[in-house]
Amino acid sequence: MPAAHPGLVTVSGRPCPPPGPAEMSEAKHRKKAGVKGAPPEPGRRGESGQPPEPARVSGDGGGGGGGGGGGGGGGGGGGGWADPRTVLCLLSLGTSLALAWFVFQQSEKFDNVENKYQLLKLEAAEFHSLQSQVTLISEKCQKSEAMIKQLKDFQIIAHLKRLQEDVYNLKTWSNRITEKRDKLNNNMTALYQAVTNTDQSTSFLAKEVSLKISAVKTDIRRISGLVTDVTSLTESVQDLESKLEKAEQNTVKSIGDLLSSSIDRTAKLRSLASENSERIQVANKMLSELDSDFSKHSDRLLNLESDRAKILKTVNFANDLKPKVYNLKKDFSRLEPMINDLTLRIGRLVADLLQREKEIAFLNEKISNITIVQTEIKDVKEEITKISDIN
Repeated sequence: MPAAHPGLVTVSGRPCPPPGPAEMSEAKHRKKAGVKGAPPEPGRRGESGQPPEPARVSGDGGGGGGGGGGGGGGGGGGGGWADPRTVLCLLSLGTSLALAWFVFQQSEKFDNVENKYQLLKLEAAEFHSLQSQVTLISEKCQKSEAMIKQLKDFQIIAHLKRLQEDVYNLKTWSNRITEKRDKLNNNMTALYQAVTNTDQSTSFLAKEVSLKISAVKTDIRRISGLVTDVTSLTESVQDLESKLEKAEQNTVKSIGDLLSSSIDRTAKLRSLASENSERIQVANKMLSELDSDFSKHSDRLLNLESDRAKILKTVNFANDLKPKVYNLKKDFSRLEPMINDLTLRIGRLVADLLQREKEIAFLNEKISNITIVQTEIKDVKEEITKISDIN
């Protein structure tokens, strides 16, 4: 089979063979005939010994042209199929953009509606508050009218004198209350400072305790990790010891077997020299393997000795940690009574603060009642002046 031409491929995908010299000459002749359109010379013949056929050349050229036209048509068809795909892509892009714009507008509308709904909620709440205030004002007006009717029925002047005396007493009492309030405020500031100082001291103690606890936790974690290492090392030591015992037993057995076989076979050495040489080689191999195993076991023993040194270090570290733990326990035992005292003091301070808040609330109620009475007295005075003017 001739080698395939690198630039020519058949329809089935296999490379076509290169043309021979006769085919190359015929192809050149056909190209010349197709370009010039003139018949060949009468005396010229092909290399095959027959005259050239101009009709076949022209037919071949026409076939080539037809093939070219078919190729062009195929290219045009490919271009026509690409247009609807691009149109569909553009249509899908346009629809997606339109949908995105529509969704954006709808989201803006929904945001506006939500803002309006929240504004309506606020207005409704304000309207309800105004309604409640109006109802309170109407109730107060009804009460004031009832009070005015009662004042008209009773002796107004005597009541006014008594009211003036009561107002004077209330003023003196309010002055005393203000003085007491100032004293209470001063006491509150002192208490606040004491509480802040206690909080600072407790926070400092808590920080120290947390630091010590974290140090103890880290030490305990290290100890636990070392314990796991020790257990793993002990297990590995036991495995190695068992393996060493087995190896020693095997070596002893093999040596005994070899000695017995050598004693039994001393009479047969002359007749079985070749067999003995082979067996000696096998024995040498076994000895080399045993030497390698012995070196491996020696390395493992060295590793075990290093692990034992590490274990001793961990034990020393644990012994060093014991006094630290004991000191921490002492510190905790010292801190417990201090913390208990602080909690008791804080509880007492809270109880005092609650009692003083109750007293302040009671005083505020009394002051509010006094202000209400003063406003009612002013209203009564105005009505009395109006009545006196009318009389």
